[in-house]
Amino acid sequence: MTQPRPFVFDTEFDAAGGVVASRPTQTVKRVYLAAEVEALVAQARAEARQQSMSELEGVQAMALAEIGQALGRALPGLARVAHEHRAASAELALAAARIIAGSALAQTPQGPLHEALEALGHEIDATPRLVVRTGGLSDDARLRIEAVCAEAGFTGQVSFREDPGMDAAAFALEWADGRAEYSPEDSARRVGEALTAALAAEGGHAETLIIPEGDG
Repeated sequence: MTQPRPFVFDTEFDAAGGVVASRPTQTVKRVYLAAEVEALVAQARAEARQQSMSELEGVQAMALAEIGQALGRALPGLARVAHEHRAASAELALAAARIIAGSALAQTPQGPLHEALEALGHEIDATPRLVVRTGGLSDDARLRIEAVCAEAGFTGQVSFREDPGMDAAAFALEWADGRAEYSPEDSARRVGEALTAALAAEGGHAETLIIPEGDG
């Protein structure tokens, strides 16, 4: 009588029923030593830690991507706010400068005229006649203007023309070879226009904030 053998899965038989090939059975270890248990626990902990770190890195990458997208959406608004802040600051500084200049002109309304005469000394020293057109000149103011002309080297005749429509600090100088004029309102307007143009140019070429990519 043939001794029976246990059936093994993945066994191949030939036509006569003989075993051609079979996978050896694997016995399952039921008993572990304490050192083996500790090693298996340590391996499981390491695998769990590695899986947790991988998941954490994925979450971190997603968070950084969302932060980058949020910053990208916010940058145009931040640039606009920064530009508006610069414009408001410049307008405030200009308004303060106008107040200070107005106060200074109220104290010495002929100050700009005296400075212009001193600056034009070389141009008017050879002309025979200088016409000073301004408004609200007193006799003392006329004498001071003539004294400034003399100090600047002008030896010709100084003629005054009253213009009630001009501001107290505004004036126009006319001589044989040229003309010079000044108006506080026109100067303030030109400064304001230059400031507006500068701010507009700055707004069109504002610096771009570059967000560095996260390194994970």
